[in-house]
Amino acid sequence: MIASGQEQDINISKNLGVYVFPSQDQDKDKQEYDEYKCYKWAMGASGVDPINLKVQVEEEEAAPDGSAIRGAAKGAAVGAAIGAITGDAGKGAAVGATAGGFAGLRRGAARRQGKKQQSQQDAAKKEAQMREEFNKAFSACMEGKGYTVK
Repeated sequence: MIASGQEQDINISKNLGVYVFPSQDQDKDKQEYDEYKCYKWAMGASGVDPINLKVQVEEEEAAPDGSAIRGAAKGAAVGAAIGAITGDAGKGAAVGATAGGFAGLRRGAARRQGKKQQSQQDAAKKEAQMREEFNKAFSACMEGKGYTVK
């Protein structure tokens, strides 16, 4: 807890996940100032602001993709064949179409879910790359000011 009258330190390097060592005997205030200046510089150099970094996940529309219709058509064909054997091809086709339609819907939903997961993984990877690019720029700036950065 911070004692009354003290301000909380803004520790940019800690928030970025890097360690900065003042190798030229810079004091704490100087290091905080340099970190702030390098943060601003790195934003301009990398085009990334890690505080406001949010990579958008592409959302797939939930519009019909035809999977239910294809499933219903296949089901109707199979149902009609089975119905013909039992003597009522029309009834078999109707039952088959219904079952095939539901199966097609399930396949379509599973396909959309897989695409959504892939899109989320791609966004996370892109965000990690952007953070890494920013950290490289920040580290280069701090090293240029006489700090050791790891």
